[in-house]
Amino acid sequence: MTTTTQAPPGSGRPGGATPRGGRRDRKPSPSRRREARFAYLLLLPAILATAVLVVLPVLWNVTISLQSLRLIELRNFTPFGFLQAELGFDNFRLVTGQREFWSTVGRTVVYALAGTVLSLLLGLWAALAMRRPFRGRTAVKALLLVPYVLPVVAAAFVWRTMLSPQYGIVNAWGQDWFGWTRVDFFGQQSIDLPLVGTVPLAFSTVIAFEAWRYFPFAFIFIYARLQAVPKHLYEAATIDGATISQQFRHVTFPALRGVLAVLFLLRFIWNFNDFTNIYLLTGGGAGTRVISIEIYEWLIGRSNPGAAAALSLILAAVMLVVLTVYVRWQARRDQT
Repeated sequence: MTTTTQAPPGSGRPGGATPRGGRRDRKPSPSRRREARFAYLLLLPAILATAVLVVLPVLWNVTISLQSLRLIELRNFTPFGFLQAELGFDNFRLVTGQREFWSTVGRTVVYALAGTVLSLLLGLWAALAMRRPFRGRTAVKALLLVPYVLPVVAAAFVWRTMLSPQYGIVNAWGQDWFGWTRVDFFGQQSIDLPLVGTVPLAFSTVIAFEAWRYFPFAFIFIYARLQAVPKHLYEAATIDGATISQQFRHVTFPALRGVLAVLFLLRFIWNFNDFTNIYLLTGGGAGTRVISIEIYEWLIGRSNPGAAAALSLILAAVMLVVLTVYVRWQARRDQT
C-alpha cells in the first residue's frame, strides 16, 4: 500500500516548501510599478544635475591632471582627447615634489582648524550672551549678523584700511596709546611679542578675519538649538546646587554636541577650500599661502592646468578623508 503526500494548498514551491515568513512570492502590482516609475522620474532631474555639475567636472579634472597641458591648449582640449594622449602621474609628482608642498599643506590645515575653532567659540559666546532677554537684544542680534551678510570684498577692504601701516586707525591708536612702531599686519610675516615670542603676524590676522566674518553662521545655529533646550533642566540643576559651569558642562554642552559637530565639519571644509579671504587680504604673501592659492598660482601664474588639477584632486582627497571620519563617528554616535 502506498501513500502519497500532497503539498499543502497554495504552496508554490516543490516539496511543499513555503517562502520565508510563510508568505507567497508576489509580483509588484501595476499600481506599485507605476509609483516606482514615477519616483524615478522625480529623481531624474536631481540625477542629471549631479551628473552635469559634479560627476562630469570631476572626470574632466582627472583627465586634465593626467596630461601635460599648457593653459592656452585648454581651448582645444576635448573630453575624449585622453584616448590619444600620453597619460601619467607626472603632474602629481611635480606638485608634491615642491619644497614648500608639505609646509603649504600644514599651513592649510592650521588655517582651517584654527579658523573653525575660533568661529565656533565666538558663535557659542554670542549665543550664550543672547540667550536671556535684555533691552535692545533684537538690535544686538541684528548687529551680530553684519560680518556674515557684509560682502567679502567690502569686509576685506575695511580690514585692510583699519590695519594699514600708513593710514590705519589701529596703528594710529597703537602709536598714541602704547607707543609701538607701525605694524604691517598683512605684509609682515612675523613679529616678536614680549612673553609670547615670535608670532606669524599676517597668518594670524587672516585667521582672525576668517573667525570674525563667519562666527555669525555658528551663532545662528547654536542660538536656535539653545532655544530648544527645556528650561526645566536648568531649573532642576539650579535646585540641585549646580554652578553655571556645571550647568554648561552637563546640560548645555550635551544639547549642543550634535550641532557643534555639524558646524565644525562644514566650517572646516569651507575653510580648507577658502581662497577669497586670503587672496583679498594678502594675495598669498607673507606666509599665508594655502593650497587654494597654490592651485591658482599653478593655473594662472605658471599656466599649468595639469598641475593645478592634480593639486585640486589632492585637496579633494583630503576632504574625502575628513568626511569619512565624520560619517563613521556619527554612525557610532547614533548607535550608542
